[in-house]
Amino acid sequence: MHKIVTLIKRRSDLSVENFQTYWAGHHGPLMKQAPGIRRYVQSHALPQGYRRGELLFDGISELWFEDESAYEHCLNSNEFKAAVRDLDVFVDRTRMVEMPVDVHVIKDGAILADAVKNIEFVNRRPGMALETFRAYWRNVHGPIASKIAVICRYEQNHLKLTAYDKGAQPYDGLAITWFASTADMKLGATTREYQSTRADEPNFLPDGHLPIIIVREREI
Repeated sequence: MHKIVTLIKRRSDLSVENFQTYWAGHHGPLMKQAPGIRRYVQSHALPQGYRRGELLFDGISELWFEDESAYEHCLNSNEFKAAVRDLDVFVDRTRMVEMPVDVHVIKDGAILADAVKNIEFVNRRPGMALETFRAYWRNVHGPIASKIAVICRYEQNHLKLTAYDKGAQPYDGLAITWFASTADMKLGATTREYQSTRADEPNFLPDGHLPIIIVREREI
C-alpha cells in the first residue's frame, strides 16, 4: 500500500471547532470522491490540547492507495483537484506538510473505538546518517518502546527515501501510538518501560522533547 500523510494547520481566522467541523463535514466527503483511495482517516487534535496555547498542527490526514500508480491517477482526477482547491477555505497552505511514508508496525494491537492517538514528529539526531537513524529507530528503539504495556498499537511512519530527492524535509517520520484513553497515556509515562524508552532517545533523536499532538481518528 502507498500511504500519504498530510500535516494540517488551520487558517488563523478559524476557531478550532469551526475548522474541525468543516474538515470532517464538508472537506472529508469531497476528498472521499477522489478515485483510488482505499482508506481515508482524519485525526483531529483533542480540544484540551489547546489549553496551553496553539499546537504545531491541528491534525493529520492519512490516505492509502493500492500503489503509487493509483495515487498518481488520483492526483490527476477532477475530484482530487476540487478537494485541493477546497483546502484554501480552512487550511493554512503555507504550513501544510505532505509526507509519503513507509509504514512499519512495531506493535500490532487492536484500536478501541474511542482510542486516543499520539503523533510525534520525528527528526534524526544532527550528524546522524539517515540510513543509520532509520535502522536504529525501527530495530532498536521500536522494540524498547513497544514494551510499554498500555500502548494498544505502535507504528513508525518513515518518510520515503524518494522524498529527500526534493531537498531537506521538515521531518524524517512520525511515531504513532494508540491508547485506550488519555488516562492510560498518562499512566504509561509513569512506568519503568517508559523511562527506558526516554533514556534511549539521545542515541538517535535531537536533545529535548519532539513536538507532538494528541488526536482522535475520524474514519472518512
